[in-house]
Amino acid sequence: MALVRVVFLWHMHQPFYKDLASGEYRLPWVRMHGLKDYFGMVKLLEEFPFAHQTFNLVPSLITQLQDYAAGTARDPFLDLVAKPAPDLTPSERLFALRYLFQANPVHMIRRYPRYAELWDRVCAEGSEGAERSFKAQDFTDLQVLSQVAWFDEYFLQEPEVAELVQKEREFTAEDQEFAVKVQQKFLARILPEYTVAAQRGSIEISTSPFYHPILPLLCDTSVGRASSPGLSLPQERFRRPEDAREQIQRALDLHERLFGARPRGMWPSEGSVSEETIHIGHELGLQWMATDEGVLGRSESAYFPRDVDGRLMPPDAARLYQVYRYEKAGRSMNLLFRDHIISDLIGFVYSGMEPARAAEHFIRSIKESTEALVSAGDNATVSVILDGENAWEHFPRSGREFLKRLYSAVGNDGFEMVTASEAVNREPSPGSLQSLVPGSWINANFNVWIGAPEDNRSWDYLKSARDFFDQNAASAPLAQKELAWEELLIAEGSDWNWWYGPEHHSANDGDFDELYRQHLSNVYRALDAAPPHYLAQPIFQAVPLRSPLIPQTSYIHPVIDGDNTRYFDWIGSAMLTADTRDSAMHGRQFILKALYAGIDEKRLYVRIDFEKLPAEDLAITVHLEYLSPEQSTPVIRQKLNAAISNGRLCEWNIVAAAPPEGLTFSEPKISLEKESIEVCLGKVFELSTCLGHFAAAHGGTIRLRAVLLRNELPVDLIPADGWFDLPVLAEEKMTEFA
Repeated sequence: MALVRVVFLWHMHQPFYKDLASGEYRLPWVRMHGLKDYFGMVKLLEEFPFAHQTFNLVPSLITQLQDYAAGTARDPFLDLVAKPAPDLTPSERLFALRYLFQANPVHMIRRYPRYAELWDRVCAEGSEGAERSFKAQDFTDLQVLSQVAWFDEYFLQEPEVAELVQKEREFTAEDQEFAVKVQQKFLARILPEYTVAAQRGSIEISTSPFYHPILPLLCDTSVGRASSPGLSLPQERFRRPEDAREQIQRALDLHERLFGARPRGMWPSEGSVSEETIHIGHELGLQWMATDEGVLGRSESAYFPRDVDGRLMPPDAARLYQVYRYEKAGRSMNLLFRDHIISDLIGFVYSGMEPARAAEHFIRSIKESTEALVSAGDNATVSVILDGENAWEHFPRSGREFLKRLYSAVGNDGFEMVTASEAVNREPSPGSLQSLVPGSWINANFNVWIGAPEDNRSWDYLKSARDFFDQNAASAPLAQKELAWEELLIAEGSDWNWWYGPEHHSANDGDFDELYRQHLSNVYRALDAAPPHYLAQPIFQAVPLRSPLIPQTSYIHPVIDGDNTRYFDWIGSAMLTADTRDSAMHGRQFILKALYAGIDEKRLYVRIDFEKLPAEDLAITVHLEYLSPEQSTPVIRQKLNAAISNGRLCEWNIVAAAPPEGLTFSEPKISLEKESIEVCLGKVFELSTCLGHFAAAHGGTIRLRAVLLRNELPVDLIPADGWFDLPVLAEEKMTEFA
């Protein structure tokens, strides 16, 4: 009987945040994700003994977790949380207001009403205003809840933690001390849990190069042009295959010391492979590597198109859903190629769906793509590979309900969940590859890490530091030489260039830039030399950021025609622009450009602008909620659904969860004489509805969110998290509010 084998590989990684010279952690995310993600992801499998999975633990993450577990990590963020609130200096209070709200506003901040209350005050008053208005108790509550919000679902079940959560507010110094001290105990449980799961055969633990470098670029930066002809390259060619070998060798050695055996496989950083790196992996004893389907498609000059429902055609499914064997020049490697679409559904789409529906869609996607293979009596190996931590911030309760439903559904449908090594061992006749085009999981190239001016400058600085080490290390004392070498290996990591260039952006861009330059500077200082002056200057070219949200300043009275030719129609409205760089993740589509909203005496107006509206069949859902001045929970909910085909509005309906009753229309534009609702799509999407539908009163708030769907799957939304809040105010109050 033909089998469908599903290989889940969860990649666990955080940048190396520790400055070896000072011993301090520049950012707290190893600790925070350690509290929230790593333990529960593997602990959950106790409920699903049939769900064999692979967890890829990056060595530099492991060493940082060990540092925290041992209580030796110097974390100024944790020190700030531990400091009594009355003793905080003004600068420390501002620091707290900047960093202690860096969490998902919907699923983490608003999970705790007091945390949300403090967040709303900061949003309304700004950090400087909140610094002046917050009392000591406010800061104590913030210090406690900013940590609890990151606690794993299993940790929240601990009696003392549950008691703390039930308290909700007015936390004491003893509560604060407990919230700090308990973290070390929790972090110390992570790595032993993986060891136990591996020993019982539930999981396989794989590795990555030690400090997560892009191996092909370490071997030779000119390889960037192999997958992107004409790509702009750094001024100086960086070619250090010996460093790539060292990064892998160190990873294998650490893994063996910690887990008692050498790993059999590796997820190369960002799925980045080349023939040269595969040869190094073979020589060091690795049995398998994994990368993305795009690399296979580029190597075979035959990609993997899907139909409108996301299904692979049978010949393409046969090519993708198998283990491959690369053999060339006496070297060989088993290769797994991730299903890009299905993997990204978990990472970027399913958080916007009900867990049961998302799990059902996952099963249906695999069944439909493998159906022809199974019917022909052929086995299929589907590789689902993705980040194992960042996505869960966008799911309720860290995605645990979704994962439970997912594993249950996969098991109930007769799929076999296997580790990567089990998939390799059970493949009787792997596909054959004699050549491989270099590439990563992102567009089968390396353009995220090389090519942009900031990226290339980073590589030039790295090469200068590497050359300086070669010229000066031999005469340095051993301890200093080792420190300089370690700092170089850290600087070779992929994480710094992830944030350089146009692709990604976060609130911590400056922190990453400073930390990268600090690692390079430490190379020179360790060898008793002054760092080059250019390392004191930012690589990151900060652009003054305009707030993405502009509040409403006056009543508006637009004509709802979808045309957007009347310039003054939307002057004075509130506007939220999509920040296409505001993500640590990569894979989300950006189609929605901006969301406008405003009111007049009687009506609510909404407008959605698009980067470019695709011609395919889509749907738009606009969620509307009303919060009265007296209540923090919605009292009226409405949802407008609009179907679009070939850029034209086909039909739409409004469903109300409270009076008035649900209204359904099939015409593109309907105007009722009294309580009219108007919907129109042209160059933009426009909606108008009566404020009376919400019984809206001054002082209340209308919340909006727009979602674009394809085949019932959310592909883009604005805002990306949370709601667009529109205060219901008299016109004369709007300027004061803004």
